[in-house]
Amino acid sequence: MINIIQALWHYKGFIFGLVKRDFKTRYLNSAFGSIWAVLHPIALIFVYTVIFSQVMGAKLPNSNDTLAYSIYLCAGLLPWQLFSETIMRMQNVFLEQSGIMKKVSFPRTSLPVYILTSTLINFLIIYGIFMVYLLIVGEFPGISILQIIPLLVIQQIFAVGLGIILATLNVFFRDIGHSFAIVLQFWSWLTPIVYTVEIVPDKFKTYFDWNILLPVFQGYQSLIINGDWNNWSSLWFLACVSVVLLSIGYFIFKKLDTEMVDEL
Repeated sequence: MINIIQALWHYKGFIFGLVKRDFKTRYLNSAFGSIWAVLHPIALIFVYTVIFSQVMGAKLPNSNDTLAYSIYLCAGLLPWQLFSETIMRMQNVFLEQSGIMKKVSFPRTSLPVYILTSTLINFLIIYGIFMVYLLIVGEFPGISILQIIPLLVIQQIFAVGLGIILATLNVFFRDIGHSFAIVLQFWSWLTPIVYTVEIVPDKFKTYFDWNILLPVFQGYQSLIINGDWNNWSSLWFLACVSVVLLSIGYFIFKKLDTEMVDEL
């Protein structure tokens, strides 16, 4: 593990060069440039908020304030976008960077790290705007917002572990990338982001026990809405699974590293 960290640190310039190139390439020749990285999720949140809170009149339990629902929505949707974007981009990273993998000698683990860095930067910009919004409307949770850090760490360890597994297997079985996009669609609706668990009929609530990410997103929402969250014990299992998943991902990656380059 120490050797991996040392290698990544040695190639930090290479990694940030990929991140910089990524932002330039994605928004090349567009009038608004990298501003689109912020506009897309904001537009999505706006659409969800208008449809659910204004058109459908969605409100949180024991609250008549439609503003509370929009805050609840953002609290869960923004981290979910980080999670899904990390996995979706990471599962294609070896295919997209096949040229550089064949021509340049560098630690291959730099590629997942560059995706993680890129998506995190994008998330922090958007979440920062969300924090400003909370300050303006007087709903900023204060110092307790720092509790979001362990939630993000656990979530992203899980995402990177799963992403590396998918990225490696996707080189040999190209249908995996397309298939998991469908899985993410179902997963998002099995996670109470645009709705609350309270409105789900009791006969369906048992299915939520299978959603390993549920405690994390309940934590995000509780921290923003209530200013605190006291169910940290529910994260131990997910934290352990995340570390195991990352270890499995690295093992599969190292096992197939040479074959993967040949396959590309």
